[in-house]
Amino acid sequence: MRKIALLLLSAISIQASATTWLVGPTQTYTMPSDVSALVQNGDTVLIDAGLYESDVAKWTADDLVIKGVGGMAQLFSNGLVHSGKGIWLIQGDNTLVENIEFAEAACVDQNGAGIRQEGTDLTVRNCYFHDNENGILCGVDANSDITIEYSEFYNNGYGDGYSHNLYIGHINSLTFQYNYTHHADIGHELKSRAANNYILYNRFGEEATGTASRSIDLPNGGLAIIVGNVIEQGPNSDNSNIIGYGMEGTSNTSDTAMYVINNTLVNNKTMGSFIQVPNGTAYCSIKNNIFAGPGTVLSGSITTLDSAGNFVTTIANVSFVNAPAYNFHLQMNSPARNIAVPCGMAGTFSLEPVNEYVDTAQKIFRFMNDGAMDPGAFEYIIETSVATVGVANGFIVYPNPASGVLNVLTTDATIKELRLYDNIGKLVATQAATVGVTKLNISNLSPGIYWLSSDNGVGQKVVVR
Repeated sequence: MRKIALLLLSAISIQASATTWLVGPTQTYTMPSDVSALVQNGDTVLIDAGLYESDVAKWTADDLVIKGVGGMAQLFSNGLVHSGKGIWLIQGDNTLVENIEFAEAACVDQNGAGIRQEGTDLTVRNCYFHDNENGILCGVDANSDITIEYSEFYNNGYGDGYSHNLYIGHINSLTFQYNYTHHADIGHELKSRAANNYILYNRFGEEATGTASRSIDLPNGGLAIIVGNVIEQGPNSDNSNIIGYGMEGTSNTSDTAMYVINNTLVNNKTMGSFIQVPNGTAYCSIKNNIFAGPGTVLSGSITTLDSAGNFVTTIANVSFVNAPAYNFHLQMNSPARNIAVPCGMAGTFSLEPVNEYVDTAQKIFRFMNDGAMDPGAFEYIIETSVATVGVANGFIVYPNPASGVLNVLTTDATIKELRLYDNIGKLVATQAATVGVTKLNISNLSPGIYWLSSDNGVGQKVVVR
């Protein structure tokens, strides 16, 4: 009890004394490096949007929040890095970095990073890493948990195959979600040696000109949960397989298992394999994926393989909305529809897909309104003039498409509120609901796709025109 009390008093003391530092061309401190040596544990640094050239910094305080405000703070280093490592060298623990652009890091060792992480625990949110020798690079810390979300990685890598869009070392866990990583220079789109990897609802892409190696490389195995990603390998990819697991030895032995669930994988090369594992891999669950294009689904042997609900065919036979434009949503006539099986669990982690990736580096809710789940990263949504949602006692939405006013016929007395979200999950309208017809004013909304939901969870795609 005494230890808990001391920790609480310490946290209260840090919060009470925390300082907010303002950085920008019109502020007292004009560069991030001006405050990096001044900040204390628990401080916040707010950096005005704009271009900051040739500025690099080392952050050693713990519990820092560092954000761009009013847009992204753009750190173009012109080939400079701090201590031969990164534009930002982060040595403090529990750092949050948000709304920052990192570009042009280079060093003698050819692995200059946008962020070089040496502290324990890091969250990166809504950032952009491009044209660095590594986007993010971190080393060994068995206690560290890293979360990267809503961020984009483009054209990082020295071009030697040893540097990547991002390279996560031997840490406890990586959560990589709602990101867009693409066109790495020869290296991997994502390489992680973490013991536990949660790779959820991202987009990986090479398209016509990309030269990256694997889309996902987990060289030391461990626990890998790969759910809801859309992954495209281009014709010029430097590697013939898309996902690699344990290919440098499964030294991560805490939980050696891979779960590949409800992903859309498209191979635009003329050969290769979608998933490569070493012979004798202990356990894999590969369910409800779309494997489109040439090559074998699996290279290597697995002792226990749980495989069902997958759709394996040519790209043309899937009936994507527009495969040449990399739109891998399903059309109504797709033979892949409604063939998915129950996803199961990975310990206490539910493998059921609940979100979908949406450009750029965002998410939306995954709605299933026809009673069955589709394989792949995207659910086909039925669009009719009058659509019924919910198996029973739900609501009817009309007209759909709509303009001006949306009518919602409610037959369930437990529904007390209607909620309308835009295509990136932002709540844009609410309306109290009663049994009968509720009118929702949508006259102020721009044309596009929205999602109507309620406080009891049922939902419907709405087209505003």
